[in-house]
Amino acid sequence: MMPSWLSESIPAPSSARMEEARNRQEQLTKPRGSLGRLEELAIRLAGLQDRPLPTVERVRIVVFAADHGVTVAGISPYPQSVTVEMMRNFSRGGAAINVLARAIQASLEVVDVGAVTDPGILPGLLSRRVDAGTQDFRTQPAMTPEGLRAALRAGAEAAQRAVAAGCDLFIGGEMGIGNTTSAAALACALTHKAPFIIAGPGAGLDPQGVARKVEVIEQALMCHQHALKTPIEILTALGGFEIVALVGALIAAAQRRLPVLVDGFIVSVAALAAVRIRPELAPWLIFAHESAEPGHRVVLEAMQAAPLLQLGMRLGEASGAAVAVPLLRLACTLHREMATFAEAGISGA
Repeated sequence: MMPSWLSESIPAPSSARMEEARNRQEQLTKPRGSLGRLEELAIRLAGLQDRPLPTVERVRIVVFAADHGVTVAGISPYPQSVTVEMMRNFSRGGAAINVLARAIQASLEVVDVGAVTDPGILPGLLSRRVDAGTQDFRTQPAMTPEGLRAALRAGAEAAQRAVAAGCDLFIGGEMGIGNTTSAAALACALTHKAPFIIAGPGAGLDPQGVARKVEVIEQALMCHQHALKTPIEILTALGGFEIVALVGALIAAAQRRLPVLVDGFIVSVAALAAVRIRPELAPWLIFAHESAEPGHRVVLEAMQAAPLLQLGMRLGEASGAAVAVPLLRLACTLHREMATFAEAGISGA
């Protein structure tokens, strides 16, 4: 059963603001359409933010971290202990997303929603622990319905904090050894594609490791074949707490008119599940990049999404989305600061 707040209304982007922004673009001192997708971004952000001159100055990045019971199947080259070790690295400011957040002057939260080991109190880390990791989904559901609701709520609360802080843009990220296997299984169930099409190297598997991952996902899909009818059932059977928290965050952000910049494969899988739950969410999602994970393109195509960048990234942590933030900022700056033909005394077309 879905929590009642998931059904709260998601507003449509302001068509009036988009038309206003489109008219301004046509008056700027350039040939119409010559800035390509930068023009589209400015127009779209104007509609999402309901502002004639959109801005992307205050950015909130939230990385959700959790562990996965399926790691006992040997589907990662890294031990499960890396999840909590990386949480300590986030707290010390030493991870890629810390560097990127500083570079783009974004605020960063790390939320523990279910690492196997409780990291305790760390600077910059919020504890919203649902459980000590999920179950091995080859033989049982990854989580209980109560666990799913708690993870959704943890994500929603993160979006609410971003809104309360006056943020212009929300970015969700993830950390959890084994989570590309969970995301691939979810993608298979949501798109009805075979695991060999979706599963990839994740954190660095060799071809034999990828073949093992495919086998594990096939076992999970067979085990839960009669319980994969709705997105909520699919998330309960195959998800991770950090992936479910992302679903909650994306929906809650859109409910509060906060645009979302979507990261790579795992966050895109969460976005696909969220859009299947609430189709009205789709306009609020801007896709940052296409990752090197082979299943990402399938997931993007399922949402008819066109990512901004293709850099061969597959790190996670919201790193690809952080890299795309300057593009959004430049789109807004061009929209706001370029002179119109009339202002510059230049003849129009």
